[in-house]
Amino acid sequence: MAAFGTVFTPEMIISRYEQNQWSTPAMVSSNSISLHPGAHVLHYASTCFEGLKAFRHADDSIHIFRMDKNVARLQQSSALLALPAFDPVMLSNMIMDIVRQYAADVPSPPGSMYIRPTHIGTEGSIGKAAAPSLNSMLYVLLSPVGDYFAGGAKALRLLLEDDARCASHMGMVKSGGNYASALQPIMKARAAVQADQVLFCPNGDVQETGAANFLLIDGNEIITKALDSSFLHGITRDSILTLARDRGMKVSERELTVDELLERAVRPGAEAALSGTAAVLTAVGTLIHENKEYQVGGGEAGQTTAALRQALNDIQWGKAEDKFGWLTKVC
Repeated sequence: MAAFGTVFTPEMIISRYEQNQWSTPAMVSSNSISLHPGAHVLHYASTCFEGLKAFRHADDSIHIFRMDKNVARLQQSSALLALPAFDPVMLSNMIMDIVRQYAADVPSPPGSMYIRPTHIGTEGSIGKAAAPSLNSMLYVLLSPVGDYFAGGAKALRLLLEDDARCASHMGMVKSGGNYASALQPIMKARAAVQADQVLFCPNGDVQETGAANFLLIDGNEIITKALDSSFLHGITRDSILTLARDRGMKVSERELTVDELLERAVRPGAEAALSGTAAVLTAVGTLIHENKEYQVGGGEAGQTTAALRQALNDIQWGKAEDKFGWLTKVC
């Protein structure tokens, strides 16, 4: 089985912004793109992207999950990186066109088609360290994927780190630089304490991990950081919180300190989880802070985490009513 995200469809769809206008989107080979060595993205990190999925239902119809939210977030990221603005309808049509083209390659559950819209600055100028790229490229890659935890999901180990994942004003941008800045802390945590991820907690404020939002589940309450510019506004996070409210749970979006987290996480029945497009909702079993390990609940995946994950999967796979209008039928 190929590693998650390493298999791509033969083609992608692309549009270029040059001379103040977008080109007509076109299907091209997904093997490569052509860039000037001085392209803005290569020197000044003018890059942002999205991750969303298309799902096959029992009747073989194909549906994309919450595409409107992902398109809007890419618009937001592009604006914050001063990349050329694009029409959200154009990108939505690009996504639907490429998914429709490769509908036969969308796996059946528990697999899906991972969709990666990407926007990069392409102007060839190394003199623009303090100026935006006037040209850009917007493209959509497809990657058929299986279950993220094909070998069986295990409760994760998180190291609590008293640092920020990225610059506080850039946290809400889904940009490559933010992921790059988290790599060294994650690698060090894996080597030092066998952690799966780092939970960034600058000044004791529990924020997010390198690639996912964090949720604490204490009885009938979910606690997670309120949205601000310092961390990514996860669409899976929003979906899980919506489902939790619908089930009658109390959702508290507020500041969560490390001290409160460690005090509440060890209570009997407590749960913690990470939310994201690839892994959906993944249980956290151990928190590591100042060389001490704290077992979350029983150290295994909890019932509420499993139930919320299943509820979201059931909507995505067409096994439950889409009462929130999250699915867009492609074909």
